[in-house]
Amino acid sequence: MKNIPFGTTDWAHIASTQHKGESGMATWRTQQFDDLRVRLVEYSPGYLADHWCTKGHILLCLEGELHTELADGRKFVLTPGTSYQVADNAEPHRSGTPTGARLFIVD
Repeated sequence: MKNIPFGTTDWAHIASTQHKGESGMATWRTQQFDDLRVRLVEYSPGYLADHWCTKGHILLCLEGELHTELADGRKFVLTPGTSYQVADNAEPHRSGTPTGARLFIVD
């Protein structure tokens, strides 16, 4: 990380954007720091991503339950306090949630 002075973020004051999934909706609150994107993301119940993602992430589940499937068929479930990490172009993945989820994501 570089070119990021010390700062704090009150996520309630960051404008949100809406992103439709194959089903459901994702709401993102995003901060950009040089090449680093930091997000607070909320998935609605029934959300399923509309694509296989190849972007690397460090993702922490704050609330709810996140189901992530890798292109090779492996499946993982995150619950509050659990996280995953994956590098750019390492393993295509897509996520969904039957109940809704709130996530903190750095990519």
